[in-house]
Amino acid sequence: MRDEQIAEILTRENDQFKKLASEHRVLDSQLTGICGKHHLSSEEELEKKRIQKLKLLKKDQMEELITKYKRHRSSN
Repeated sequence: MRDEQIAEILTRENDQFKKLASEHRVLDSQLTGICGKHHLSSEEELEKKRIQKLKLLKKDQMEELITKYKRHRSSN
């Protein structure tokens, strides 16, 4: 089973994964807004980096849940 399929299952069945995915989408939207500007102030650059780090953290946490799902599924 592909990761995308597992992510769809976890989005339906796992509240933690659903929350992480939602937060990731919000951060992605915020990042798109910031990156759409032609020139960023130093504060905006810091905010961009903060959002990128948070977004990566959420992605890593979702990947961890996908990996756990795969392990659990293969052990059954």
